[in-house]
Amino acid sequence: MNGPNKDAKFPLSHYDRLCFLKNVVKNPNIIVGDYTYYDDFENVENFEKNVKYHFDFIGDKLIIGKFCMIASDVKFIMNGANHLTNALTTYPFAIFGNGWENAMEGKAYPQKGDTTIGNDVWIGYNATIMAGVKIGDGAIIAANATVIKDVAPYSIVGGNPALEIKKRFSEETIDKLLAIQWWDWDIERITQNLQALTDNDIDKLVVS
Repeated sequence: MNGPNKDAKFPLSHYDRLCFLKNVVKNPNIIVGDYTYYDDFENVENFEKNVKYHFDFIGDKLIIGKFCMIASDVKFIMNGANHLTNALTTYPFAIFGNGWENAMEGKAYPQKGDTTIGNDVWIGYNATIMAGVKIGDGAIIAANATVIKDVAPYSIVGGNPALEIKKRFSEETIDKLLAIQWWDWDIERITQNLQALTDNDIDKLVVS
């Protein structure tokens, strides 16, 4: 056997609080890779509810890689939450109309682009990821962290605002892991390497 069915909604039999996320999300602007799972204390449908201010007319995307682990109550704050920050006021007059509809004529709200989560990323309970953030492959986001800027691959961050706590490996090992990109291997090869992947010696991986 070569692992669970990547197209299964609930890969654990008789347990519906953990899902393979790509088989649950319905919003076309949320893109999720194979085997990424979401675990929720109540209902996996909460995931999309926790992608906040994600308005179709803005068009920004939440892109999540393969083999990620996302805990309950993780929130993504998308670009629809942005207000003017370089004006005299941050108040969104235009949305209320009634003579205020032209307040934003010739102006635009800040747009920080897509939010991108790499592969093999672990996001802990109740973390918050702000709009436009890019989280590198292999990173770990601590529980309750608020991530306001990009996170380097294979680093551990925590706090509010989240700061780097440490790197998971040496720079040499990180470079090798980013070059190998094991998450893109076929599932048979991944299965062959399970013992090495769950160890910490990169030289044990069968890479060819």
